Amino acid sequence: MTVSGDKSTTATADDHRSTTIQASNTQKNEPAPGSIASIAQKALPSVVTIKAQGNGESGTGTGFVFDTEGHILTNNHVVAPAVTGSGGKLTVKFADGSSYSASVLGRAEGYDVAVVKLDNPPKGKLAPLTLADSDKVNVGDASIAIGAPYGLESTVTSGIISAKDRPVASGDETGAQASYMNALQTDASINPGNSGGPLLDSSGAVVGINSAIQSNASANGRAGSIGLGFAIPINQAKWVADTLIKTGKPVYAKLDVLRDDNYKGDGAAIQTRDVQGQPAVTPGGAADKAGLKPGDVITKLGGAPIENGPALVSRIWTHKPGETVDVEYVRNGQTMTTKVTLGSREGDTPS
Repeated sequence: MTVSGDKSTTATADDHRSTTIQASNTQKNEPAPGSIASIAQKALPSVVTIKAQGNGESGTGTGFVFDTEGHILTNNHVVAPAVTGSGGKLTVKFADGSSYSASVLGRAEGYDVAVVKLDNPPKGKLAPLTLADSDKVNVGDASIAIGAPYGLESTVTSGIISAKDRPVASGDETGAQASYMNALQTDASINPGNSGGPLLDSSGAVVGINSAIQSNASANGRAGSIGLGFAIPINQAKWVADTLIKTGKPVYAKLDVLRDDNYKGDGAAIQTRDVQGQPAVTPGGAADKAGLKPGDVITKLGGAPIENGPALVSRIWTHKPGETVDVEYVRNGQTMTTKVTLGSREGDTPS
């Protein structure tokens, strides 16, 4: 650049004095109120990384402080390595780096929920996260996930609630499909290691537990986020956690039928005959009392459409034992309705 007169100067890329403005000394490193940074800053001290070891296996997941008594809420599949073999060990690590030994107080394989108890809870340190009402979540609401994807602790991602009431059957790395959820779907980036961590709303309250992802496996077989993550609604998870803390055992609502998962039409079909000595419709059970019969195809439960067998289980488990729900079904091509009072099953071994 040439300046008028008999002298000239040249501005180079290294000379920033004329192109940059220095912030004043009053600038503060504080997040704006209500921002994602503000929500994360408040929530991070209550989110933990869980390391589970046992029987030669290990895994890393996430959890969060449920109460001041030292209970941590997480997924069953996160703690499974510590309880499925000998020499089980659980370690809970907080964002400040402090670690504590812990034990599994109770777990529900079907719901994929577990409660962990710190062996020696630190006094005055445990700040439970606020729980939202997940029934009031709207599609399009902001969502924030906190966890340890691929072991990267205290990772924060954000997005929106992209769908509700999404029937999801999920399983662990062995490929076993052992749990069902009527999930909140989010496009916040969720990866292996996020499991068990909180999905927060725009106020910083927990709306769900991040539990599963739909992904395309990479060339090395590792799955990654493609914007399809699923969380257990916190209303259901809280009820399960409270039950586990109280009794140590999960309780499930049941319809007392055997599903025919080979059925390819719309709805969930009841088996047409007994299977290995088990009746298609349990005599005296919930479905039998409501007039359902072998071969009936359930198309709605509680007013919600049922697409297939797993969707039926997911929907049943949104209800508590003893609740009465409307059921729409098809028999011999004719649509019929009835009311079913759901039965109860305690524990993870079907009775």
